[in-house]
Amino acid sequence: MSAVAEFATGLQVTRVRRTPDGRYEWWQGPGASASAPPAAPLAPYVPRHTSGADLVVPRASGGGLAHLADGPYSAAAWLRDPRPAVRQLVAHALAAAGTALRELHAVPVPDTAGVPPALTRLRAFLDGDGTPAPALARLREHAVRAWGPARVERLRSWCDDLAGPGGTVLVHGFASLGALIPPLHRGPVALLTGEDLGAARPELDLGWLLGDLAELGWAVPGSEAFGGPDLPRVLLDAYGPGADREPAGRAAVVRIAAHMRDFAAYCDWSDELTDYTAFIADLIDEEGRRAVPGGATP
Repeated sequence: MSAVAEFATGLQVTRVRRTPDGRYEWWQGPGASASAPPAAPLAPYVPRHTSGADLVVPRASGGGLAHLADGPYSAAAWLRDPRPAVRQLVAHALAAAGTALRELHAVPVPDTAGVPPALTRLRAFLDGDGTPAPALARLREHAVRAWGPARVERLRSWCDDLAGPGGTVLVHGFASLGALIPPLHRGPVALLTGEDLGAARPELDLGWLLGDLAELGWAVPGSEAFGGPDLPRVLLDAYGPGADREPAGRAAVVRIAAHMRDFAAYCDWSDELTDYTAFIADLIDEEGRRAVPGGATP
């Protein structure tokens, strides 16, 4: 197989390789700070077919997990391209993801399903649990000082609400733009699924994608001016009725805070993290309304 791309954090190494039949293998292995090789024990519960994106579960390979998709670039990568056709491509992928997540959420929750790992990591960060790496300890000290006790407690309560215990479904657990793979030419949209599966409210998965979109709009100047479809609305319309927009907006804030926490833990300190804490403070105050369609503050 020919290599297309490789990128890594302390948590995970990702390699994208073109297969002999023209598809793409997305291999994910443990990063230098990972506590164990990746595993996907709940993968057998994922629907084999949906009417939306393929929920692509992995096979064990070379000490990691390998997924097959029909594209070498994620939706996150595509969205940095300002061409109007790209926006349509990502809109199609988000619609497919919304439909597939709806069907995943209808699967009975396995008895062995726990809280998704990313949510567990953020809760521990907010509680000050463990002995964090220096950059993570520095971030927590700064965030607690910048947010104040009330915001920290509000964010912690949103984590608890998303984790249940009532109203939980089988969730993807990390339904990010980085895991959403549009086909390069032909083929289905792929949503790489596996090691983050768990039990939580369905709004966790929707908020993860909404948070990615809100973060991109803030972090990449001018991205909101690219034009084209309203991507958050495309996602929620495809998901259909039943999603509560209030917890979905809060879940979007949780997603961005989790991304900030993981960056410090697995990529080291950056002065941009202070900008993130200020951005997240505003999102907490407005309860993530800007991440949902029609919810921006005046």
